[in-house]
Amino acid sequence: MSKLDKKVAIVTGATGGIGFEVAKKLGQDGFIVILNGLNDKEGKDKTETLLNEGINAFYYGFDVTNEEAVNTNIKAIGEKFGRIDVLVNNAGGLGGRSRFEEMTTEFYKAVMALNLDSVFYASRAAIPYLKKGENACIINYTSIAGWNAGGPGAGIYGTSKAGVHAITRALAKDLAEYNIRVNAVSPGTIDTPFHTQIKSTKPEVFASWKNNILLGRLGQPEEVATVVSFLASDNASFLTAETIQIGGGQGLGI
Repeated sequence: MSKLDKKVAIVTGATGGIGFEVAKKLGQDGFIVILNGLNDKEGKDKTETLLNEGINAFYYGFDVTNEEAVNTNIKAIGEKFGRIDVLVNNAGGLGGRSRFEEMTTEFYKAVMALNLDSVFYASRAAIPYLKKGENACIINYTSIAGWNAGGPGAGIYGTSKAGVHAITRALAKDLAEYNIRVNAVSPGTIDTPFHTQIKSTKPEVFASWKNNILLGRLGQPEEVATVVSFLASDNASFLTAETIQIGGGQGLGI
């Protein structure tokens, strides 16, 4: 098999939670999956797990907020396989909480870098190789916080995710002439280790979140992965510049 015979998908932040389930699902769909993360041991362990399931997987450890590291690694991936078909900009996070009055510039820059700069760096680096892909696409992650600005102390997180919503549409406009689609998913409250701290310290608050979700339960990582799988597939070939909410009707609960 030549290096052009099989589609290639990169999933940033893929060593746990939603990212790992997305990488697993895309691997099951037949993609060569490239897992990215910061914890090399965890990355290698998760890659081994996928290999044991018959999925063709590789791990590249680099920081998505480091422009040089992103450029170097995505170029290496593109050159190794001759193409990139799917880029999933999964890496991101709350980064902590801070009200604006006491917010440090360092905190502001760190949250924006993690959620927005990373999308720009990875997408820009991947474009030359996405042009060589088949039904190529970028899939970003925004959040309900991008619309409602987040809860107390999460204002910059919400701001960064609003930026992801905008850059998704901007990239879609920019890349349409190359038939590269760009969409986003907006997960609601998904039951992942992301919520471990509040589960253990304020279980009653965690339990109450269900009351704001129309379907009355939290989402599962696999339910995000299936939507990403659809967006990466030929079935979504006429879908671009869209954001799909995956929240069980979050904000509409009674």
